[in-house]
Amino acid sequence: MIQCLLVAAGGATGAVLRYLVTLIPFTAQDGFPVKTLAINIAGSFAIGIITALAERFQINQNLILLLKVGVCGGFTTFSTFALETNRLLIKGDLLQAAVYVLLSVFLCTAAVFTAQIAIK
Repeated sequence: MIQCLLVAAGGATGAVLRYLVTLIPFTAQDGFPVKTLAINIAGSFAIGIITALAERFQINQNLILLLKVGVCGGFTTFSTFALETNRLLIKGDLLQAAVYVLLSVFLCTAAVFTAQIAIK
């Protein structure tokens, strides 16, 4: 039961953080979803750091659950990423969709890698 409460608290925190990022007064003129991309990169970096620290310092599993599943799960936006990619495709903007997918996959994977290397 405590694990569910930890995930819920972390998820709420992550969701609020995500909402706060959407309030940043920046919108790309061409409709490119920069904020979602930034959220996914930051979330990927954070989960990389959390995982590396957990392995290195034997951090309490409840704290890891709160941070990794809860906060990162509530903060990152893969479902929004999929929706925005779909919207770009429906709009007929194949190049933007491809760039967005490639940047998201490459930069988020690189963020996890960088975070884990930085901790080790």
